[in-house]
Amino acid sequence: MRAWVVDSPGPIATGPLRRVDLADPEPGAGQVRVRVRCCGVCRTDLHLAEGDLLPRRHGVVPGHEVVGVVDALGAGCRRLTVGDRVGAAWLGRTCGTCRFCRAGRENLCLSPTFTGWDVDGGYADACLVDEEFAYPLPATLEDEQAAPLLCAGIIGYRALRTAAVPEGGSLGIYGFGGSAHLTAQIALARGLRVHVLTRGERNQQLARELGCRSVGGATDEPPEPLEGAILFAPAGDLVPVALRALDRGGTLAVAGIWVSPIPALDYEHELFQERVLRSVTANTRDDGEAFLREAAAVGVRATTTAYAMADADLALADLAGGAFGGAAVLHNDV
Repeated sequence: MRAWVVDSPGPIATGPLRRVDLADPEPGAGQVRVRVRCCGVCRTDLHLAEGDLLPRRHGVVPGHEVVGVVDALGAGCRRLTVGDRVGAAWLGRTCGTCRFCRAGRENLCLSPTFTGWDVDGGYADACLVDEEFAYPLPATLEDEQAAPLLCAGIIGYRALRTAAVPEGGSLGIYGFGGSAHLTAQIALARGLRVHVLTRGERNQQLARELGCRSVGGATDEPPEPLEGAILFAPAGDLVPVALRALDRGGTLAVAGIWVSPIPALDYEHELFQERVLRSVTANTRDDGEAFLREAAAVGVRATTTAYAMADADLALADLAGGAFGGAAVLHNDV
């Protein structure tokens, strides 16, 4: 099969990915092989390629927003059958036995496995997926629409939950790419007042088209105090900006797996009055299932740009350069 691997992490312009020929993977016990139809392009893939997020092993295949069809079963598989269309997400497996897994907080597992970081992901013709961590997908959800939901959507959903905005309250969103534009649709459907603060005319225009209450620059002051905020942009210098925009008791949820250095915080103006700064770590399967249900119920639509799988390096370069709004999706049949 054909696959992209992280060969020499570095700036995307230096060509850190290489396309290679690999043998089709064979599923082990509890695994299924998924013939990849498409795979979303996540900013985490860019961090991995550029070395901000160090690969767990040389030559790993990136991609963790995988949509495809099961074409082989490992020993002991009972939940899925050959021909099922499924999605695979960032959380690829957990130990199931640590104190966090036992408490229903598997996103904090002490020995997790992540798709496209620890194990090969979806920038390929096929990949292996733990049967218990695959998401069956409804026939009504198109492949290209499904892919961004599997990480950008799920992580944004958990971030929205973490931001703890009360019913009818005000939410600030900093950065407006693949994850944020999906999260905003859930927030708007719930009746929240959504204020988007982001750079780039494409992203600002998308926020306006979705019906957000206000749209401004990344460092602008929102038109009202925020009862909760989510930082999607991997820019640590926006943390104090967002904290200052919070109302008393508000929460800022930082949704990225990697963020540039955060400046020193001013306690009086950025943390006092019970403002809360929280990170968001991966997701649980319950998060994924709840998000997919709610997204289907309210008609969440991803804004997507299609690329051929052969152009994965171009898609990542375009992501780095802000060449598109929403999310990019790699297709094996394009």
